[in-house]
Amino acid sequence: MGRRKGRPVNGILLLDKPLGLSSNSALQKVRRLFGAAKAGHTGSLDPLATGVLPVCLGEATKFTQFLLDADKCYRATFRFGIATASGDADGAVVSEDGAPDLTEEQLLTVLPEFRGDIEQVPSMYSALKHNGQPLYKLAREGVEIERKARPVTIFSLDLKSFMEGEFPEADVEIHCSKGTYVRTLAEDIGRRLGCGAYVSSLHRSAAGPFDESQAISLPDLEALRESEGEQALDTRLLTMDAGIRHLTAIGLSEDAAFYFRQGQAVMVPQVYQQTEEGDIVRVFENRDENGGVSPGDTSALFLGVAEVTDDGRVAPKRLVVF
Repeated sequence: MGRRKGRPVNGILLLDKPLGLSSNSALQKVRRLFGAAKAGHTGSLDPLATGVLPVCLGEATKFTQFLLDADKCYRATFRFGIATASGDADGAVVSEDGAPDLTEEQLLTVLPEFRGDIEQVPSMYSALKHNGQPLYKLAREGVEIERKARPVTIFSLDLKSFMEGEFPEADVEIHCSKGTYVRTLAEDIGRRLGCGAYVSSLHRSAAGPFDESQAISLPDLEALRESEGEQALDTRLLTMDAGIRHLTAIGLSEDAAFYFRQGQAVMVPQVYQQTEEGDIVRVFENRDENGGVSPGDTSALFLGVAEVTDDGRVAPKRLVVF
């Protein structure tokens, strides 16, 4: 018997990833529930992290890079007075001196140093690769690789609560740029305070334009499939362009759309009224000869993304295959 190819399901599911499951394991569970032929996630969450994990199905996987580049929001608990090898609760404890004298005022004094544009040295327990090997695999083998500091932006870092004690805990909310490591942020703050720190819990509350209010859990997905069948899950999918709606939408006539779908750049009248050369735009097929797409126009067919050229055309970059 040949391998099942799966259904041609296209769209984005916002999964509320559970504790203890890797992002890839969560992805595969979603793919199997939908019976989808193809799936990909947009930015890993560690097994000990929960929250918003956008899962792209089918043709939507072609646009994952845009979500990888998006800002993220987190709720985290930092525990002070202890440092672990991985910077989170999964790692071996490397120091446990306690921090009974640490106060909320001291923490509030140093937090501003970690807002705005900062640099981070990625953790050895990150998924970054060295010669094709993820750093976390090398770390588990006792190998340490020199890592260069990377620029990231912390748009906001707010203390929500603080609990004193031998091992004080701080609940924080973070809005940050892509590539930010929350565990590294905790470690750096702990180092600055001279007491060590690690992330004891982490929840992603938003990824790009998506927030946790839109997410669904695996048990709820499983219950929906059991009660209403595989195709009922499709009602939980967002459109393929849901993660890139910040990009200008351009409409093509039926004739122009035909050539665009063949991979050809096509002329769009008055395109420079909406965009500039080099802009990346969403492209739809509709009947608007001026190249506009009305908000919420469900009759417009999403064709992919394109780049605006210097002569007023749109050149395909990622095309949806129907």
